[in-house]
Amino acid sequence: MGGVSATTAPGAVDRRPKQDRSRATRQRLLEAAVSCLAEHGWAGSTVSVVAERAGVSRGAAQHHFPTREDLFTAAVEYVAEERSTALRALFPEGAADRRAVIEALVDLYTGPLFRAALHLWVAASNEAQLRPRVTELEAKVGRETHRIAVELLSADESQQGVRETVQGLLDMARGLGLANLLTDDRARRERVVAQWTALLEHTLGEPT
Repeated sequence: MGGVSATTAPGAVDRRPKQDRSRATRQRLLEAAVSCLAEHGWAGSTVSVVAERAGVSRGAAQHHFPTREDLFTAAVEYVAEERSTALRALFPEGAADRRAVIEALVDLYTGPLFRAALHLWVAASNEAQLRPRVTELEAKVGRETHRIAVELLSADESQQGVRETVQGLLDMARGLGLANLLTDDRARRERVVAQWTALLEHTLGEPT
């Protein structure tokens, strides 16, 4: 007889240990929260909507995340961490091709996670109770993304201007992500990435 899958059929008994079931429920809620936020924005993403998409009760959702703010800040942080892990996994032995790294970094800002985070930022600008949590989260995610960029680009930040150049790359990537929200900006994005690759090669020198 095969094992019980992560998604148990209606009426079936989920025999996984309670801790595993709890972890799986939490993960489904986090992933559903990011999807809802990306698709419906802050106003349309209630705890009930997320719980329904995740296939759990509202009570179960509130057991894991007592408030709406808890749920959505945790969701964006969780997916950001997953994306960081995936980004590093793309270059397990480092990256000799800086353009591939730059393209991967830009891709971070053109998907559902960036769209979800943007909705969260806008909501935080209008809601005082949400603002400090999102500000702290953005700083944390920003530091981690910068750290990964430095690592993958083999950038020596002890050299003058290198730190600012790497940060400029990430700021540029965020801008490309914003431009891509309304129209398919792929063609222009490719030209900008090519130019930034040339600039970084000149500033950073040969990868070590």
